[in-house]
Amino acid sequence: MRVFIIAGEPSGDKLGGALMKGLKQLRPDVQFDGIGGADMQAEGLVSRFPMEELSVMGIAEILPKYRALMARINETAAAVVKAAPDVLITIDSPDFSLRVARRVKSVSTIRTVHYVAPTVWAWRAGRAKKMAQVIDQVLALFPFEPPLMTVDGMVCDFVGHPVVAEPKASAEDALAFRAEYGLGDAPVLMVLPGSRRGEVSRLAAVFGQSVSPVLARHPDLKVVVPAAAPVAELVRDAVADWPVKALVLDPRGRTLAKAGHLKRAAFRAADIALAASGTVSLELAAARTPMVIAYKMNWLTFRLIRAMALVDTVTLVNLVSDTRVVPDFLGPDCQPDRIGQALLDIMQAPEAQLAAMEVTMTRLGEGGEDPGRRAARAVLARL
Repeated sequence: MRVFIIAGEPSGDKLGGALMKGLKQLRPDVQFDGIGGADMQAEGLVSRFPMEELSVMGIAEILPKYRALMARINETAAAVVKAAPDVLITIDSPDFSLRVARRVKSVSTIRTVHYVAPTVWAWRAGRAKKMAQVIDQVLALFPFEPPLMTVDGMVCDFVGHPVVAEPKASAEDALAFRAEYGLGDAPVLMVLPGSRRGEVSRLAAVFGQSVSPVLARHPDLKVVVPAAAPVAELVRDAVADWPVKALVLDPRGRTLAKAGHLKRAAFRAADIALAASGTVSLELAAARTPMVIAYKMNWLTFRLIRAMALVDTVTLVNLVSDTRVVPDFLGPDCQPDRIGQALLDIMQAPEAQLAAMEVTMTRLGEGGEDPGRRAARAVLARL
């Protein structure tokens, strides 16, 4: 069995590595070709060119590389057609992946599978119909996605979210973390202002001010800020003006394994978290850490997104559990006083959130078959 598989960014590479591992378990004769990073290469892929060439975000960043990216799209599509695999699997990165799939479909009958459904439940519902022109099967991360994709003629299988397969910190890990950093029995607020420079620049001051109402009620409050390596220095500078001395967890100088273990222990040790909007809400749910979500953006961007939005919340825990127990403060609602009061309210009564987290993780596949293996099984079942 021959599989051509493409990922264009680290999150996709991780999904691809797990999928490849599952395919190898179910079909030992499988052979891989394509583009991927370290995780996929660890499963035996020899990438045709560095995946990092495709990890470009934003119009300003794409324009200077447009011609080179188009050349890679044409080159990759030609390679797929020449290889004539049993299936082409593209993972996320729709701007690259779907252009490759379109070119492949225009000159062949090669089966196409796309891993990660577009967020048609949130905005731009027409993307599913356009995608159905070139994709035969979609592998979905969320259980509410298949009905939204199949109406346009594609097959869509829910395979589970990778967060359920991530290692989890134990209660002992949390106690050891508190002891190592002298946190004792004090309430711990974890603050996650994002992993990109723009996010940290917009959110750090607001998040710092949001700590004040909590600190007034809990004078012994400890604040922990896990920082992503690319923005660690920016985070250190930003928290210097906060009303409480924050413990910044800097992953630089640590191995990936050690940094990951430290972050998971911090998640488990925290009593509550304030986080930028994103998939981090699922990481917090996996650790059973109550949360408040907030995000600040350009006024015009917010108005455009709000006008196109199809849902009344962006927080995945709310969507998957079909509740609205996680407060999210977006755009003009991202105000320190409102965020601070929400943190206090959740600290006082976290039970509803904890129940929603249990529902969320169960629906995402916790306790079941590994999502990578489920994805592999879904691909094989449809061939």
